[in-house]
Parts: sequence; structure tokens; C-alpha cells
Amino acid sequence: MTDLFDARKARAAAWFRELRDQIVASFEGLEDRFGEGEPGRFEVTPTTRADGGGGLMSVMRGGRVFEKVGVNVSEVHGTLGERAQKAMAARGVPGMDKDPRFWASGISLVAHMVNPHAPAVHMNTRMFWTPHAWWFGGGSDLNPAIEYAEDTAHFHGQMQAACDLHDAGYYPKFKAWADEYFFVPHRGRARGVGGIFYDDLNSGGPDADSWDADFAFTQDVGRHFLPAFVPVTERRVGSAWTEADREAQLVHRGLYAEYNLVYDRGTKFGLETGHDANAVLMSLPPIAKWT
Repeated sequence: MTDLFDARKARAAAWFRELRDQIVASFEGLEDRFGEGEPGRFEVTPTTRADGGGGLMSVMRGGRVFEKVGVNVSEVHGTLGERAQKAMAARGVPGMDKDPRFWASGISLVAHMVNPHAPAVHMNTRMFWTPHAWWFGGGSDLNPAIEYAEDTAHFHGQMQAACDLHDAGYYPKFKAWADEYFFVPHRGRARGVGGIFYDDLNSGGPDADSWDADFAFTQDVGRHFLPAFVPVTERRVGSAWTEADREAQLVHRGLYAEYNLVYDRGTKFGLETGHDANAVLMSLPPIAKWT
């Protein structure tokens, strides 16, 4: 079983890296096709984790389309600390008290746009392994400062298409989960217009090996990200905007920052397990405003 999961870990990590390469190329292509001035390019920095593993942090700042966008991949391993062990055990992960070793790999993306009419976006997919359990998680959600119904419908349509390739029940389930997960309780509102979110996905349970099926679903979530987001960006990137539009964008970014710092599972896990803080906090916007 160890050899089997070593091979599976390698496949998952390689896929997340491949998806990262596709997205980076697509986003730099948007920079080449739209806007004025020098097109933005990603700066790539290796990241490390003291207890084991690391990744790549790819960040573009001050582009023609993207004011700031990060596309990170990581593959980390080690031993979970006491707080992380308790959090995992509370979620039903078995064996944490006996063997707290872990391995995790994934891709995490957040884009903050120049044009206030172009929505910010988040996407993440990941695999997590412990000696007694494994699962996939992830999703993607759209975060417009100025909402357009047709953009929301297009984005959700692509997320549903990814889900429907695998299980007709996935989209309503994971959409509802996103609506709950991306809600900001202290503001009494959602941080955006939603998408899909899933975690602890081991659909076969203890009686069947569903790794291939769950990995295939996670891959399709990743494959549908660019078709979901790029057409919306192309539609809005040339829209005229006002100072009032920019104000709305900056205030909305404040809401986004609050959510990521207070509630986001990935932020909490990354900081608690000693991953590179700059990579963990890559999701924060370059400029935000509170009124």
C-alpha cells in the first residue's frame, strides 16, 4: 500500500504542477492581448517548509490585466503539530493520536484585477494523505466587486459541467457547501457570488478504493477553471470605469482580506504547519480599503 500511495502522490503533485503551468501561460497571454504598457510577467520563487517539502510561488504584480495574481504549488510533508492534529481529529480523520505524519500537495490561485468590472477569483485543488486516511478537496469561487448576472451564470455553468462529468449530485451539493464556506459571518454576507467547494472527498469510503475517480474529478475541476474565468475576464477587461467603481473594488477587497485571514482553512493550515508565510498570504490583495 505504501508503494501504491507513493505513486499516487507523485501523480497528484505532477498534475498540480502541470495545471499551474497551463494557468501561468494563459494569464501571461491575457497580459499580451489586453491593456497598454508593459505586459506583466510572473516572478517565480521556490518556497520551503522547515519540516519537509516546499513548492513554487508564482506572483505577478502591476500587470495590464492583473493588479496582483498568485499561482502557487506545493508538496509538503512532516508531522502535524498538536493543534493541527486536534483539528484533523475533530473532522473525523482517524489515527491522529497514533501517527500524526502527513503529506499534502496542491495548487492555490487568487487573482485581483486592474479593472473593477473584472471579478477577482480563487481556485484551489489539493490532495492530503495520512497513514490512516486520504482525501481530495478544493473548488473555485468568483468574487466581483461589481456583479454581472451573465458572468455569474457562465462561471457556475463551467463549475457544474465539471461536476456533472462525475456525479449529478455534486454540483448542488458543492455549490451549497461553497455558499456556506465562503460566507463572512461577522459581515453577514457572502464574499462573492460563490462557485463550488468540497473537502474530505474519499467517495468510496472505507469499503472501496475511489482514489482514481476522486482524482479524476479533482482534475476536471482544475481543467474547467480557465474556461470559467478567462471568457469573463475578456468580456470585462476593456470596460470603462470610474473612481466610484475603484472605490467599490477596494472596499470589496477588504472583505476578501478579512475572510482569508479569519476563516480560510488553507491560510490557517499553512501558517500552523510552518509553510512559507509569503506563499500562504499570497492571496491578500495589493491594495484594499475599509470605510
